[in-house]
Amino acid sequence: MDARPLLELVARLLAKHKLDVVLIGNAAAALHGSPVTTLDIDFMFRKTPANLKKLRAIADDLDAVVMRPYYPASDLFRIVRDRDSLQLDFMAKVDGVRSFESLRSKAITVVFAERGIRVAALADIIKSKQAAGRPQDYAVLPVLKRTLRETRRA
Repeated sequence: MDARPLLELVARLLAKHKLDVVLIGNAAAALHGSPVTTLDIDFMFRKTPANLKKLRAIADDLDAVVMRPYYPASDLFRIVRDRDSLQLDFMAKVDGVRSFESLRSKAITVVFAERGIRVAALADIIKSKQAAGRPQDYAVLPVLKRTLRETRRA
């Protein structure tokens, strides 16, 4: 599956609504060259009343809904579109990440449809997965660490 059309759409909507986010998780790792897959796209953001309104506006543009599942540890807001199973996760807290500002300061920008999406540094993605401690995170860690070593050598 080619994620580029979806990332182009997301980049346009993030720019349109001026929502400052950082892509994290397996989608971000894939953009660093890791051979990983994912079914959702994860972002970290600042949870403010203004940003929650922006999330609702993005969901409206996608003909989707914002759900708030019971994930208190991550303070997660999920945009879901039933017709094609689109899922975008926006988290105010991410395991192993001190602050949004810290994550953002080390992120790179990847351009989609002439708009940039900030992508977490691979070292921060690894740190997050180690801190989360879930089996699915531990399973992908060797691949991410190998990618980090290879990119540092290049």
